[in-house]
Formats: sequence, structure tokens, C-alpha cells
Amino acid sequence: MPTRKDIILLAQYNETMNRQLYDAAATLPADEVSVDRGAFFGSLLGTMNHLLAGDTIWLKRFSQHPSAFPALAPMHGMPTPTGLTHSFGASVAELREHRLRLDGVITAMAAEIHDADLEQVLVYRNLSGKEFQRHFGDLLLHFFNHQTHHRGQASTLLSQAGADIGVTDLFVLLPDAALG
Repeated sequence: MPTRKDIILLAQYNETMNRQLYDAAATLPADEVSVDRGAFFGSLLGTMNHLLAGDTIWLKRFSQHPSAFPALAPMHGMPTPTGLTHSFGASVAELREHRLRLDGVITAMAAEIHDADLEQVLVYRNLSGKEFQRHFGDLLLHFFNHQTHHRGQASTLLSQAGADIGVTDLFVLLPDAALG
């Protein structure tokens, strides 16, 4: 089970990498971000939209956690995407607005979590209505892993288009341990 400290680090990593992703994508012409390059969701824009859809769906589920994290309150008024290819816009600039909103929610939620919250079971339904029960900490690990997985694809798509996202290793955010 992850700890509160792990979740805070992963939220920080998520926000940092999304900033790098969007900054790199913004350097490309509009037609380059929508070129189908054969990725799971076709284009860079499709991949970025998918990340927004997945994150929105999970955050809405997380807002049902028994601890009722205040940071997740904005999710209550946000519509649930109807699918994993839901579009949040047709440009990097349009997507960035929603991305910044979600990353703010994620970072604030991470700061509110206590270790005991991670052990609690969250009951939720998938988009088909099937019910699941999982430990919240395990779901958060999936949430962050899903983001990393698709950002890796986005990084490849950026590279194919001639843009550099920069260093994407979690290692760069790990603090130096005191020696001695």
C-alpha cells in the first residue's frame, strides 16, 4: 500500500510531467498534434484527450471516498465523460485549461490524504455500470500509473513530430537522502 508521502510525490510528478508535455506540444503546429501516428488513441491530441477523460472519470469516483476530500468538490459539478475518447477540445490550448484544473485538484487532494484514507475501500462503478470495490491506495497507484503509461506514448508521439519533452524520469523529483 502506498503512503501519503508516495501519493504527494506522484501528484507532484504528474503535474510536472503534464506541464512539460503541454509545453512541448504547444511548440508544434496544430496539424501536427492531430496527425494519426498509430498510437492507442491515434494522435497526440487524442492521447492527451484520453488522459483528461480517464483522470476526470477517476477523480469523480474518488470524490465519493468516505473522507470527502474538500479538494475534490469541483468534481461534483463536472460532467462525467461518456467514454475514454471524450473530447475536451480540438487544440492544445483548449486541453491545457482542463489539464491545469485537474492537476490542481490532484495536487490538493494528495495534500489532504492521510495514510488511513489509503486503506479504505472505495466502491465505484465503471462506465458500463459494473460495481467494483478496491482499496483507495491501490486505485491511486493505478491512476498515476495510467497517466505515466500514456504520457510515455505522448512522449514518443512528440519525438516523432520533432518536439522534445525533456527528462521524464521520476528520479529527478526524488530528494537526496542525507548521507552519514
